[in-house]
Amino acid sequence: MNKYLFDGFHKYVAGTSDDPMNIEIEKAVGMHLYSPEGKSYLDLIAGISVCNMGHSHPVIVDAVKKQVEKYMHVMAYGEIIQESQVELARLLCQQLPPSLSSVFFVNSGSEAVEGALKLAKRATGRHEIVYCDKAYHGCTHGAMSVMGCESFKAAFQPLLPETKAIRFGVMEDLEQITSKTACFIVEAVQGEAGVRIASKEYWQAVRKRCDETGALLVLDEIQTGLGRTGKLFCFEHYDIVPDILLLAKALGGGLPLGALHDPALGHITTFGGHPVSCAAALAHLKLIVEGRLWENADEKGAELEKMMLQLPDVVEVRRIGLLMAVQFADSVTSLKTFKIKKWLSKGIFTDWFLFCDSALRVAPPLIISDEDLDELRNMLF
Repeated sequence: MNKYLFDGFHKYVAGTSDDPMNIEIEKAVGMHLYSPEGKSYLDLIAGISVCNMGHSHPVIVDAVKKQVEKYMHVMAYGEIIQESQVELARLLCQQLPPSLSSVFFVNSGSEAVEGALKLAKRATGRHEIVYCDKAYHGCTHGAMSVMGCESFKAAFQPLLPETKAIRFGVMEDLEQITSKTACFIVEAVQGEAGVRIASKEYWQAVRKRCDETGALLVLDEIQTGLGRTGKLFCFEHYDIVPDILLLAKALGGGLPLGALHDPALGHITTFGGHPVSCAAALAHLKLIVEGRLWENADEKGAELEKMMLQLPDVVEVRRIGLLMAVQFADSVTSLKTFKIKKWLSKGIFTDWFLFCDSALRVAPPLIISDEDLDELRNMLF
């Protein structure tokens, strides 16, 4: 490890954890990350469900290079016509139901959430926002207001008023969505809670309740979108269509990009829909759609689940497509300091969940192959 960079990381780069991974990555290609010493890590988290086509895909890299050679930032979002932005919006909307026929590009998932909360208030004239316990929608002020972890939020109070938490997946709690509710914001699968999946019947009841009360259904597919769950969009599993769809993470093909469907909402962003991010996103989305990568997610996810269930101390695997939580019986201390670091020492790159500290996150790039699974099996057993 480069000591100069290590010292600089700890001295100058503001951290998010008292115990970071402390691994220096020099390059990343396909399913693998590489240290300066040449140590290889099999990537099982894809940058937290970001790099769905793996790392440094030549088609995406080429698209970025071509766009950079044309121009980078030229004007704040929404004022001028930019080819990569228009073509991305066109292709994205072509994959969606007619009611989601326009897209507003932003910089991140958190900004998409902020825009959606504003839009819901503006469109309905209401102020109440309903969200779920153990939800994670981001860490900006509005997004944190609909985070389902009171201890995480405590230092930042007061946050947005008129917010109310209900239990995820519990039918009877949907009665708390009323004619006073501007929107129900909910993850298609609860990610940081440790991959919690609600039934199709629940989702159809959600859609019905929002229709009955006039509340907007804001569906957060920031972590589940673009093939991660075995469908291009997770809501396809549930036979519903949200009023507002939120995308980010994998959307940018490795660069920062977020989006919300639908209309003009009174939001302004300088770098939203950045042409270079949109060029990467367009190349990325084409690869996923043309290769139907969501089918590989479902197939390889089932194989990975079987492998994980063979590990000692695993009590459960919660999975949809290539998004899974490997649930251990261990304490958080054992999990963070032993299991994750033990896997890293073997060359397996993984992570944990914010609100489920006894499970490992497994969400590899959608390009994972039989050969990659064999490599993982050899490292684990």
